[in-house]
Amino acid sequence: MTRPTSDQSAYLALVDPDASYRLAKRMERFRTNSVLGYRTAGSRAEFETGEMLLEEMRAIGLSDLRKDPFPVDGWEFCKARMQFTDDEDGEHYCELGGYQTNFHTGGWKRFSVVDAGRCTEAELSRLDVRGKLVLADINQRDDWWISYPVYQAYLHGAAAVIAVQQNGYGEVDSAALNAQNICGPADAPAFSLSRRDARALRAQMEDGEISVLFDAHSTVTPGQTSYNIVGSIPGSDPDSMILVSAHYDSYFSGFQDDNAAVALMLGIARALAASGIKPRHTVVFCAMAAEEWGVSDTKYDWSTGAYSQIFRVRPEWAGRIIADLNFELPAYAHDTQDVIRCVYEYAGFLREFSLGFRDVGHIYPDGVSVVSPVLTWSDDFSLSIAGVPSLVNDFAGGSFMETHYHSQFDNDDAYDPDIYRFHHELYGCLLLAFDRCLLPPLDFSPRLEALCGSLDREWSGSQQTDALMEAAEKALRAAGRCRDRVGALNRHFASLPPRDAEAARLWADSRPLERELLAAFRFCEDAFVRLTWHDEVIFPHQYAQRNLTLLARAAEALTLGDQRGALEALAGIDANHYARFFSREVCRHFTDYALHQPAERLMWGAGRLPGHCELFEAVRSLEENRADSSRILREIRQAQDAQRRLLAQSIRQETEDCRTLASLLEQAEEIRVF
Repeated sequence: MTRPTSDQSAYLALVDPDASYRLAKRMERFRTNSVLGYRTAGSRAEFETGEMLLEEMRAIGLSDLRKDPFPVDGWEFCKARMQFTDDEDGEHYCELGGYQTNFHTGGWKRFSVVDAGRCTEAELSRLDVRGKLVLADINQRDDWWISYPVYQAYLHGAAAVIAVQQNGYGEVDSAALNAQNICGPADAPAFSLSRRDARALRAQMEDGEISVLFDAHSTVTPGQTSYNIVGSIPGSDPDSMILVSAHYDSYFSGFQDDNAAVALMLGIARALAASGIKPRHTVVFCAMAAEEWGVSDTKYDWSTGAYSQIFRVRPEWAGRIIADLNFELPAYAHDTQDVIRCVYEYAGFLREFSLGFRDVGHIYPDGVSVVSPVLTWSDDFSLSIAGVPSLVNDFAGGSFMETHYHSQFDNDDAYDPDIYRFHHELYGCLLLAFDRCLLPPLDFSPRLEALCGSLDREWSGSQQTDALMEAAEKALRAAGRCRDRVGALNRHFASLPPRDAEAARLWADSRPLERELLAAFRFCEDAFVRLTWHDEVIFPHQYAQRNLTLLARAAEALTLGDQRGALEALAGIDANHYARFFSREVCRHFTDYALHQPAERLMWGAGRLPGHCELFEAVRSLEENRADSSRILREIRQAQDAQRRLLAQSIRQETEDCRTLASLLEQAEEIRVF
């Protein structure tokens, strides 16, 4: 590590990851399911955890302690158990995981279990599943999300689906259960069974069916309340803030996701408070509730607590927070390289900062890297689109997501104390580096460069593309001047003694510029952030651009008589993959609810989906080998015309938005800082 500042040295001397570990373990005491854990949105266990964290903040000495309430659909998962006769072992007893749905047996109740394979429309149509439990193999990473087979089974009259993860998640052990946000209606019940127990169950089935005893209690209750727990270390300026965040709801024990992250956040708070460091910015620590899930039957049912905090409870934070440091799964080495994922505008600052942490070869042989943009997996996305420049310790690149994530094996067996200490050191020092900044070190160039680099001239008219590139170049020049000015001011400010009169004058004079920079960042998030149907973050033009590429591929395949190739191309467009396996009613439910629900239910996804290019009939006819190629070609031509219009519209809007951004940055240039 490069030579730390005096504040960083004082902080590092007090870092105590062992205390953080003990706090992470204490959080495991609170659970809705006495065997498996679960600390779910709006549950008593989540409430009690919040109360404990509030007391922890008080013991640390944080100020302005409060519980910020917000509405959720609450979920209490108390139990799900199964018994059946095993020829080898006698009675076989299973614990099952749960999904956010309603199901109550009122004690042990006898059900028939029917093996439905992958639980597609075709498989269910061959079975009588009315009133029965449906056993379903599922791979949510490679095939489809659980909401589709569950809703299909519900429409066929099934009592509930018993899902068995076949790769994708929970791969660590055949005994692994899994839980995910279901993104579906609460009255279509589902539970999770391990591969080991599923094998034992199938071994006893005759003609694909067996009688079992089942005992379950899972309740979704609308109109409940969760609480984000907030405390702060006051800064010299109460109106300029740095946010540190992590979520405290969990599936199973949730040691990595996200007990260790909450404890890391409070470990940083503990060391800072004990050091006596007086920050310039007010440092706010927020333990977020309801990250895993919080709203029933919406495509965007996670990050409810963070979205509510910044959009509903404390909207005044936007424009005042210069950075959010969000933590997820921080006590495990997910790769040979430590990765900080951030908004485009902080990539340069973080790369420069991380150069001082490249002497970590014993734990990260490939050092520290920085990637952009932030993704939808965690709370930093909700904060970013509200105008809070955010980052997270990246956790999605390694095998942990396929093995331990959201299973009962997310426990302290996967704890790495060296990694945990390193993250205490890295992010505490990063917080102090942000605090030394006179102005948020935003550089708008990387986003504009990524925008230009994502354009495909094959589909956009040259005149339109040239206009966008010209507008982007103008914005890039303004961004470069802004970056250089902010960098010079930050370096000069950092060179001044903290209580120097010039430093105080600079701080006061630069507040209008800080507001303008954060306003420009918020504009970029509104203008340039869109989502695919798989929740990937894209630029607006990329939606139609990708669809046009796939439509052209499908048309070419059909012309050559390659119906299978055409099917693969069309199924890759938007949500059309599901048309291969599920009914029109199921597919329509999960497209309509993403496009036509009120914004308060769509939350961070509202307005981010550019549309849906529906090709249900074409995909289904190709899947069933009954396709009329000429008819499908006509349908493709119509879709291409619509996507070309949408692409042209997107590029025109992006051109205008680049001009607006250039104007905002030029206005910022005119603000004098003495």
